[in-house]
Amino acid sequence: MSPVRKYVLSIAGFDPSGGAGVLADIKTFESSKVYGLGVISANTFQNDEEFKSVDWIAADKIIEQIDILKKRFEFEYIKIGLIENLDALDIIISHLKSKSPNLKIIWDSILKASAGFEFHKEVNKTLLEKICKELYLITPNILEAMQLGKHAEAMENAKHLSQFCNVFLKGGHAEKKVGYDTLYLKEGKQFSFRPKIKDVFPKHGSGCVLSSAITANLAKGENLHRACLKAKQYTEKVLNSNKTLLGFHKL
Repeated sequence: MSPVRKYVLSIAGFDPSGGAGVLADIKTFESSKVYGLGVISANTFQNDEEFKSVDWIAADKIIEQIDILKKRFEFEYIKIGLIENLDALDIIISHLKSKSPNLKIIWDSILKASAGFEFHKEVNKTLLEKICKELYLITPNILEAMQLGKHAEAMENAKHLSQFCNVFLKGGHAEKKVGYDTLYLKEGKQFSFRPKIKDVFPKHGSGCVLSSAITANLAKGENLHRACLKAKQYTEKVLNSNKTLLGFHKL
């Protein structure tokens, strides 16, 4: 099939509030003028303020969802969000790459829900590095980056992981220069992105929105730097769209 819009796949959790996970990704894809396909990796019991529990979808069931979509649709870019563990992520990525070696996969490394529920306390650093070699980009925030590496500083861990894939370090949790993000390219270069809108309101799922906006921009042919810049601007508009925890996407 040859659509007017590019097909982009989200593999993410289902959030009933629609603020995060696959629903937020699909909203972002649609607003970014790509066609979003969705695969569920977890069923979560939450709203915009409270996270109660999660039922994980097994890796083989995630793959089954992917494979039936692949029968009908061609997609070059995939965004992966909430996933049960690194072992499941490794299985899914290996399957994807075995079928389509040139796929570009963006992983939003969600370790903790915005409401405080912790998904992953321990990270196997060796397995993480193996996985990153197969990824195009990861998008950790400051707190996640501190868990993903061997160093105490988030920036040092981001630099270390950029040996294996590109890293977009989100600065929303920074103690200084809040909202300043940094892109670490695998080739060694780095770029900083400063916030353009000062008065923004916290949103449930803002990390999901950012990573899916980057993925959509890449699918439309933007280079990584430009894709990240436009995604940051898009996310800021969602953050500024209203004063509640749920953002508006029709901008």
